[in-house]
Amino acid sequence: MQQREAVIVDAVRTPVGRRGGQLAHWHPTDLLAHTLRTLVDKSGVDESSLDDVITGCVLQQGEQAGNISRWGSLGAGLPENLPAVTIDRQCGSGQQAIHFAAQAIRSGEYDAAIGAGVESMSRVDLGPLFNPEAGLGPWYGEKALARYDGHIYAQGPSAEMIVKKWGFTREELDAFSAESHRRAHAATEAGHFVDQLVPLDGQNGPMTRDEGIRAHVDLDKMASLRPAFGADGVLTGGNSSQISDGAAAVLVAERAAAEAAGLRPRAVIRAMAAAADDPALQFTAILPAARKALASAGLTIDDIDRVEVNEAFSPVPLLFAREFGISTDKVNVNGGSIAIGHPLGSTGARMMTDLVNELERSGSRYGLLTICEGGGMANATIIERIS
Repeated sequence: MQQREAVIVDAVRTPVGRRGGQLAHWHPTDLLAHTLRTLVDKSGVDESSLDDVITGCVLQQGEQAGNISRWGSLGAGLPENLPAVTIDRQCGSGQQAIHFAAQAIRSGEYDAAIGAGVESMSRVDLGPLFNPEAGLGPWYGEKALARYDGHIYAQGPSAEMIVKKWGFTREELDAFSAESHRRAHAATEAGHFVDQLVPLDGQNGPMTRDEGIRAHVDLDKMASLRPAFGADGVLTGGNSSQISDGAAAVLVAERAAAEAAGLRPRAVIRAMAAAADDPALQFTAILPAARKALASAGLTIDDIDRVEVNEAFSPVPLLFAREFGISTDKVNVNGGSIAIGHPLGSTGARMMTDLVNELERSGSRYGLLTICEGGGMANATIIERIS
């Protein structure tokens, strides 16, 4: 039987807005609808050939409840007979949506599907995110808490545990964060994001760039910020990801079917992996996930030209670089979530969109994307640019 290849045909993302900022007036379903419509129009795909719309969304409450993927699809004017589903693998939800689409294509069940993500952190209650006992009641339940003797924490305290275990300093974390802003600003000014951005109106007119990127970061001012998760901590609002709004969408198709339809595939999805690790530390699963993906692709980390590790907190990409023995020079070369922002459910699809474009821009071959996820999980994807 001939191997079926899952390819990325096209990918788009909105500019990322700050919480309460330029995108706060957008209903999240409309934000997703606009993004899906842009992807379909830009790619030239026949809407009737789509088999599913799979959308990541983490805070599925209020305006984001009720299967936002279905209503976003209908709002985009896509066919009524096109199904849609909303998934939650925490911060990796948008990446997992792409995985599910690619897996269905590889299996032969689908020929084309959209993997997307959306989150409006301006318009939903964030209490449960930072305090699981607020609003929705305890997330973990007595049995899971008992298994770990009550030692399951929110992500901030877990990130502080990573800092202590690997011995990162406040100066290292702040310097990496400032570099994220510098790289993202340089990429913006060079026009690296222009072709992938969804045109939309912000509160103050057309929005053409990510709102959270700082052109200049004062390291002395960053060093003066108070720790966010305890007086003896080192993580602050300056070296953590931003609370944000945004959406992204990726068209995945079977290679032969896409080419027969006159579409031009841009990258092949070579490997996908999901992994889980210690739920108290939470952020370490990026390591086994990446190792699984590399083994599946028959590659080593030295074969990878561009690495994207979600900057949930600055120690996470630093942990990855240290454990894999690579320079941060090829990690998040255009900045990450510390500068651009982290609209939870959409970040995976946003990062994949950035990675596809960066491989093309730089003429590179292989890219690896991995995202840490609440509860100690992670996804990893390896793609190969089609020249």
